[in-house]
Amino acid sequence: MSINRKIAALLGVAAIVLTACSSSTASTKPSTAAASGASAAGCKVGVSWNNYTEERWAKWDEPAIKAALAAVGAEYISNDAKSSAATQATNIDQLISQGAKVLIILAQDGTAIKTSVASATSQKIPVIGYDRLIEDPAALYITFDNKGVGKMQAEAIMKAVPKGNYVIIKGNKADANADFLRAGMVEAGIPANAASATGDIKIVGETYTNDWKPALAQTEMEQFLTANQNKVDAVLSENDGMAGGVIAALKAQGLAGKVAVSGQDGDAAALNNVALGNQTVDVWKDARELGKAAGEAAAQLCTGTANDKVIGTAPFTTPGKNNVSSIIIAPHPITKDNLNVVLDAGWITKAKLCAGVDASKAPDACK
Repeated sequence: MSINRKIAALLGVAAIVLTACSSSTASTKPSTAAASGASAAGCKVGVSWNNYTEERWAKWDEPAIKAALAAVGAEYISNDAKSSAATQATNIDQLISQGAKVLIILAQDGTAIKTSVASATSQKIPVIGYDRLIEDPAALYITFDNKGVGKMQAEAIMKAVPKGNYVIIKGNKADANADFLRAGMVEAGIPANAASATGDIKIVGETYTNDWKPALAQTEMEQFLTANQNKVDAVLSENDGMAGGVIAALKAQGLAGKVAVSGQDGDAAALNNVALGNQTVDVWKDARELGKAAGEAAAQLCTGTANDKVIGTAPFTTPGKNNVSSIIIAPHPITKDNLNVVLDAGWITKAKLCAGVDASKAPDACK
C-alpha cells in the first residue's frame, strides 16, 4: 500500500479535540446504536439544513447521515432553511410536529437557534449541533477541528508567501466557525488584526462574508484589489465557495495563479483549482465521516443515551464557557503535492480533478 493510500485509510478514524478549547482528547470513532447494545428502529431523526444548495450537503453529508440511520432502522426527515434563521425556527417546529425524536441542526445563526434548541430540549428531544457550534450545554457538538482548519490554511499560505500583503475573507459573522478559523490563523502566526501586523505580513483587507456567499466574496475581493492597486500577495479565504469568488476576482485582473489562495471543504471546483495552480491549499474535511458520526450519535440518542455517553465523545468548553459533549474530527490540508490523497479516498475522479490542467505543468496526481 502506498503512503498516500495509508493516509487515506487513516482519515476515517482520525478524531481530535480543539486543544485550545477542550479539556480532554477525543476517544475512538463513534459506533452505531446497534453496536452499543440498543436498537433505534422506528426512531425518527429530523435534520434542519441551513442552506441545502452548498455542494457538500447533498453530495456527502446527507447520504452519510441517511446510511448511518438506515443501518439501525431509524427514519430520516429533513427541511431547508434557505439561509433564513426565521425559516429555520419554523422548520424545527415542523420537524418536531412530524414526530422527530432527535434533531440534527446545521445552524444558520448560532445565537438565534438557541430558542429552538431550548424548546426541543424542554420536550426531551435531544439536539445535535452539526458542523456549527450551538452555545447550549444541552446540544451535542459534532464538527471538524475548525481552529485546526484555520491553522492549516495559514501555514500553507505562509509557506508559499512568507511575507507580503494579505487579505482575509471570513465567513458568516453569526457562525462561530468563522472566528474559530480566524483564531487558528493567529495560532499559525497571522496577525490578529491590521493594527497588530508589525512583521513581514501586512493585512490590507479583512471582512466577514454574509452567509459565506461566493458572489459576495468576489465583490469583497474586487474592492480590496482596487483599494490596494492590485498589490495583494495572498488571500486567506475561509472556505472553497468564497475562494472561487476570490479567484474569479483575481482572474479579472490577470492575477489568478499569482496570488496564493486558501479554502476548505474539498469541493470539486476547488480541488481542480489546486491542480490548476489557482488555489494554494484546500483543507479537506471528509464530510462522509462527519455525517456518519452524526447519524450514529443520533441513533444512540434515540435510545435514551446521554450526550456524554455517546460513543466517541469528549468534553469541550465553548467560547461562551459552556461545557458540551463533542465529537471533533481531524481535517487534512491538500496542496498540489498530495492531491493523490483525495483521489485514493474516492472523493473525486481524476477527470474532474485534472480538467483543463496543462500537461507540462501538471501535478503528479494528474500525470
